[in-house]
Amino acid sequence: MLNPEAMPLIRIFCRWPEPGKAKTRLIPGFGAAGAAAIYTKLLAHTVEVARASGVPFELRVTGAPIDQFKRGLGEDLRVVDQGGGDLTDKLARVPAPAILIGSDCPGLTPAVLQAARDTLQSEDMVIGPASDGGYYLLGYNEPAEFAFTDMAWSTQSVFADTVSRFVKQGIRPAVLPELSDIDTAADLENWPDFLP
Repeated sequence: MLNPEAMPLIRIFCRWPEPGKAKTRLIPGFGAAGAAAIYTKLLAHTVEVARASGVPFELRVTGAPIDQFKRGLGEDLRVVDQGGGDLTDKLARVPAPAILIGSDCPGLTPAVLQAARDTLQSEDMVIGPASDGGYYLLGYNEPAEFAFTDMAWSTQSVFADTVSRFVKQGIRPAVLPELSDIDTAADLENWPDFLP
């Protein structure tokens, strides 16, 4: 069992739910304000699930000052700016061990996060496939910049490509149950509680 100092920290990647900048692929179906309202609910859900899991976590934020996130989601939260660059840059600078998640997966539960933490006590990596071909969670015990460099993000092959990269490093993938994230209006059909 890993000692507490070596336990992975959940990093929740999120942005401030500003209309027109949050969940832009939802804007055609719900308008800018509606898309932002949906994302506000998703982000609050993600933070609530992380709190309930008992696994230490922090927010990796963009789109607003750190204090604004604390006022909106909890003064006790650990909040870190994502920093500059593209998604690859932002993910690659997260130190290991880590469990990376987004903030748009309504099916995420405390048990999933606990399973990811527990898996990393005996395995080198863990991944949660998303139904759109990406992933909703990636955990690793050692630096994993190779998993992010030159990745074709937002494609149906992100999960498969990521697993392949770990396998090429000699790391066996541990796979969590598949969940859906929210990118389009159709994705919300099974999640009416998140409608604006």
